[in-house]
Amino acid sequence: MPTPATTAQHQAITHELRQWIASQTADGHGRDAVMQAMLAAGWSHQVASEALTETPSAALPVPWPAAACSSLRLDAGDRQVAISTVMRTPDLLVLEDLLDDEECLALIAAARPRLQRSLTVALETGGEEVHADRTSDGMFFTRGENAVVAAIEARIAKLLGWPVENGEGLQVLRYGPGTEYKPHYDYFDPTESGSACILARGGQRVATLIMYLQEPDQGGATVFPDLRLQVAPRRGSAVFFSYSQAHPCSQTLHGGMPVLAGEKWIATKWLREHEFS
Repeated sequence: MPTPATTAQHQAITHELRQWIASQTADGHGRDAVMQAMLAAGWSHQVASEALTETPSAALPVPWPAAACSSLRLDAGDRQVAISTVMRTPDLLVLEDLLDDEECLALIAAARPRLQRSLTVALETGGEEVHADRTSDGMFFTRGENAVVAAIEARIAKLLGWPVENGEGLQVLRYGPGTEYKPHYDYFDPTESGSACILARGGQRVATLIMYLQEPDQGGATVFPDLRLQVAPRRGSAVFFSYSQAHPCSQTLHGGMPVLAGEKWIATKWLREHEFS
């Protein structure tokens, strides 16, 4: 396992070094083996120890319905939700009729006057920024902001066995013709300098639920390039996936393909390790 180059005069814990440590542990190499490889490459014991401490590697607990692999329907508290697709590498579900038409229309109506150009996380600072890869309009509801949002959040918590308070606020997005979100990961890269302040608000993201509120006339599928999977954006349905490690080995690279005609509306729920504040 070749390590990033070093010299006795230059032993900084760099982004490159953190990425290498994360990739080695994700590939199954124990921390002792990673430490020995660093020492053999010329890194000091002190710097190697600090770098290992600063780079999380353990797999995190993730949401997953206990009956997902043995039943065609899941208990979501106020309704039964049908499963149309199940995967375990990564953990992924396509769900049918998670939302009804009235809920979809209510979310769209409440979100529409608050839409602004969607932002992405600025990895270097932990803030937000406009990015060319994401061209939708969007907004966030606060957790439990209204009766419809609260009912949906309670349903998600029951369905996935994950506390309501561990969820970020529901985000609603609108994609018009020609807009898209290029493939990306939803977790926060722990090797980036801006991640610390984000992780302090509830720990790492561990799962994503994308709910389709309005289907476009053409285009707009959710694509998972590593899995060769496309999920059609049908109103009321959803795709759920989790990621126990903040690393590409999670195979959760995904994106929203360009809308070719009409509008696509979605609601996204991100789930955290701990209570999100």
